[in-house]
Amino acid sequence: MGRSPWVWGRRRAPPAPPSGGRGAPPPLPALGATLGRLLGALEALVAPSDRDRAQRLVRDFGAPGGAGPRLQERLRRQPPAPPRLPEWPWDSSERLPLPVHTSVGLVLPRQDWEDWRGQLGFAARFVAGVLDFRQELQRRDPPEPWLQAAFGGCRVPGPHRDEVLRLPPSAQPPPRITVSRNGQFFQVEASEASGSPRQLLGSLMELRSRSGRGGTPPVGLLTGQHRRAWGRAYGVLMRDRLNRSSLGRIQRSLLALSLDSAVMAAGRSPGGGAAQILHGGGAGANSGNRWFDKTLQVVVGEDGTCGVVYDPAVMDGAVVAAMVDHALDFCRRPGPALRPPSSFPSPERLRFSLSPEIGPEIERAKRHLDSLAADTSVLCFSHEGFGATPRARELLQVALQAAFHSAHGRLCASCEPTALGRALPGGADLLRPPEGLCAALATALRHAPPPGGALPEELQMSLLREAVEEQARRRREVRSRSGSWLLRGPLVPDGYGVGVTHVTPPEGPPEGEDPPPGVGGLRIAITSFNCCHETHAERFGGALKGVLDLLGGLLRRHGPL
Repeated sequence: MGRSPWVWGRRRAPPAPPSGGRGAPPPLPALGATLGRLLGALEALVAPSDRDRAQRLVRDFGAPGGAGPRLQERLRRQPPAPPRLPEWPWDSSERLPLPVHTSVGLVLPRQDWEDWRGQLGFAARFVAGVLDFRQELQRRDPPEPWLQAAFGGCRVPGPHRDEVLRLPPSAQPPPRITVSRNGQFFQVEASEASGSPRQLLGSLMELRSRSGRGGTPPVGLLTGQHRRAWGRAYGVLMRDRLNRSSLGRIQRSLLALSLDSAVMAAGRSPGGGAAQILHGGGAGANSGNRWFDKTLQVVVGEDGTCGVVYDPAVMDGAVVAAMVDHALDFCRRPGPALRPPSSFPSPERLRFSLSPEIGPEIERAKRHLDSLAADTSVLCFSHEGFGATPRARELLQVALQAAFHSAHGRLCASCEPTALGRALPGGADLLRPPEGLCAALATALRHAPPPGGALPEELQMSLLREAVEEQARRRREVRSRSGSWLLRGPLVPDGYGVGVTHVTPPEGPPEGEDPPPGVGGLRIAITSFNCCHETHAERFGGALKGVLDLLGGLLRRHGPL
């Protein structure tokens, strides 16, 4: 057997860009600036009784002759290293499940069709649009460094840590997608010849006729378990030759497509649809249709609930938003009614040989996903936003801190994933807001008197500008045209996950004018765990709406930032 072209384990670094050009390492910040940001972050993390000690430790670290100046000098003299992608695998001590805790979802606007034929037609068009987006990226020179890990990539569980399966830059994945329905998995051809919407529709219609309920145990549920439990079960499955073949074909496919059953009437709200995308609704709903290890999964529900689930360690949110916009534009292209051709590739069922050890593992996975679905609260709402404000994203991050202060009486430790496209192509970092400035603004808003009182609106605007200016230095924007909701689960049991999409019209307003209400704006999704009595998605959402209204009023009366 020849050597496999697939690369396991660590992601290799891209070639170093020319010095000073795109991708050049950023300059080393001054030590004082770095320590100042550290102290600002500690305001939200350290109890008031410990702040004096924290300030003293930071001051000693940065004093002349201390460890800080010595380390800064070593970094200054060290030649800049070429940008590198983060190494895989990451070692995680907790090994939390991927759904809710790690995977990120993007909920599409609800689609409207009469029956399952509309579901399959949209699925065929949308997947064809995603593949068309991939082909456009492949034609770029140089190609995007994350492309091979996104299409054809997959996490592989282990007892202690995950690995990633991806292609080297010179190879191409098999032209197949993995399709699941009623917990059963199939392979469907998706080459340039067989990946057209008509060909895909024919394959999906045949697949539907062969995937009735109760066919096989829902092996996909195992991928939503705790990583240690799934790693042990994966090791058992890999002992069998048939399982190795089926697992390998799922892992090497371009992407996964889940054809979900309709959810109950209560799930037709934005929050109910978002929960379906985030975790599948539990074993009794559609969680068995997921393969959470896949880097990219498309979800199309019979009731019009649609979305994308992706691995944020591999794909940047801006790229996913652009991909969704492209795929939806592809779906809207004029043309004749979509009908299956007379001949098309027949889908191939993926079979598993389940030993007695796997049955109890699947039952435990069912209980776990049912519990996770019941424990996760999701609130989705829209807001007209702040008009044509160029720093709406930074403004929103400040508003989140002010809203948490309003709901809980204090600031919170928070972070925002942001792309490092220039310094580290394909990488991401966590961006913290300016806590001290946010605290001052939150206090001013919470105790603001009527106009003309002791805290005039001009002072509130001054605090707002200062906080937004500081946040603007720490990030760059991401936008979407599709009106989608971005879904993130809480990082900790007593935390919130907040996903925000800035929706921009296909054609923006005239220069100097704000978009009318209902055009553009914000799509906000908030998640929390019901097991924590201190966090409530609806209460935090109500506080956030109030702060957004307050800030929007300030901006309308006093002009943009």
